[in-house]
Amino acid sequence: MRFKDKTVLITGASSGIGETTAKAFAREGAHVFLVARRKDRGEQVAEEIRSNGGTAFFHQADMSDRSQIKTMVEACVAQFSGLDIAFNNAGISGAFNVETHLHPEDAWDDLLAINLTGVWMSMRYEIPEMLKRGKGAVINMASMAGVKGFPGSSGYAASKFGVVGITKAAGLEYAAQGVRVNCVCPAVIRSEMAEEIFLQTEDSSAQADSWHPIGRIGEPEEVASVVLWLASDESSFVVAEAIQIDGGLGA
Repeated sequence: MRFKDKTVLITGASSGIGETTAKAFAREGAHVFLVARRKDRGEQVAEEIRSNGGTAFFHQADMSDRSQIKTMVEACVAQFSGLDIAFNNAGISGAFNVETHLHPEDAWDDLLAINLTGVWMSMRYEIPEMLKRGKGAVINMASMAGVKGFPGSSGYAASKFGVVGITKAAGLEYAAQGVRVNCVCPAVIRSEMAEEIFLQTEDSSAQADSWHPIGRIGEPEEVASVVLWLASDESSFVVAEAIQIDGGLGA
């Protein structure tokens, strides 16, 4: 098992990519600290992991609340006596198909608060715990919208371009101290968020498939496998990278 007795903190862990990744880490022996806003669903995911022989603990937190982020990391360290890996996955889609000059101010603020500032604040408390151990891995959730432009998504794009930027800066800052920071940039992945935006009808689903040269959207497992690789020693020479998981969309 690649992650036997390693502590992994995952935000946005109650569904989609976060849930799938949490279960994948647990199957590989990790102690998984699940974080999400939805308590009932988060507790359910933790129980599913435990019922399959894994170790999991759920902690409710809102990534737009800085004090809750600090408490989140403190609770993880208290529960599992340290922190080895963090997957900062929580995020929202905000306003889509809205031109920049029409983008609602409150939606803009929410996007930056959760998608970008939430990642920064998480790293602010996660990285010191990893430095204590002289080793660690942080994987942030960016997006293909963080590496290329898509009309109608300026707020989301701003937040995800920011995640790529902070990942590259932090990756360079801590590499020599044993903490690797990278991010993943998925295209459209089957999830609650994708269903709300892209997969509402057969026609819209077919259109989403057509955007990807591979001919389909991605599955959560295809992102989880990359996250686990980035967290493992198999990627020990990978630092400050934005890994595209996009079926060829960004080529």
